Amino acid sequence: MKMIRAIVRPEKSRDVIDALSDKGFNSVTEIDVYGRGKQKGITIGAVKYDELPKIMLLIIVDDEDEKTVIDTILENAKTGEGTMGDGRIFVIPVESAYTISTREEGI
Repeated sequence: MKMIRAIVRPEKSRDVIDALSDKGFNSVTEIDVYGRGKQKGITIGAVKYDELPKIMLLIIVDDEDEKTVIDTILENAKTGEGTMGDGRIFVIPVESAYTISTREEGI
């Protein structure tokens, strides 16, 4: 299993979630986060914004679904060609997962 953490622009999160759902990946955790990446924030007029609002999506998938989920996120989170600040995707191995209500192991 893999945990895919995708940090995307708030205005693209619904597009990503809907596209994942269309492909059968309905289980997504959505978290409001703030931060900055390579662009080091943005400056508007005299004001510099170091921490920008983003959405972090957490998705746990079987190993064979990793590429499909990543490709879906990449296709639906992008705002334009070469636009900085569109986000990042991190893939982390998951040893096990349990459903609390049923005590069932797996996803």
